[in-house]
Amino acid sequence: MKLHELKPVEGAIHSKKRVGRGTSSGTGKTAGRGQKGQNSRTGGGVRPGFEGGQTPLFKRLPKRGFTNPFRKEFAILNVSDLNSYPAGTVVTPELLLQDRKVGDLLGGVKILGNGELQVNLTVKAHKFSASAVQAIEKAGGKTEVI
Repeated sequence: MKLHELKPVEGAIHSKKRVGRGTSSGTGKTAGRGQKGQNSRTGGGVRPGFEGGQTPLFKRLPKRGFTNPFRKEFAILNVSDLNSYPAGTVVTPELLLQDRKVGDLLGGVKILGNGELQVNLTVKAHKFSASAVQAIEKAGGKTEVI
């Protein structure tokens, strides 16, 4: 079976109901919306979360937590991802961005120690985990905090 051979199961696809197309269609005149009221009008209906005037659930629940406005989000990278660079390379955040190892620099780059590093590199980043520093130095490289 190939992707272009896939098709829906028999009876799964129904033709769209054409409403408001004459009385004999079964859904003419009021188009299945009833006679009068909020939901019969165009743009009618209530907003999401509205419970008919009763205090909505999101307001009945207690507030929790705190969002730190000064939080710095780091672009993270494991040492195993640095194996693609030749020995002696100076790895900078700009090089990582250029080679698409990180999508965005955000608040800086943090190197994590997951995996093995086989080449000796000089790695410049904003933060390093202790295991990352250990892995880079074990491979004969150097770490430099920007």
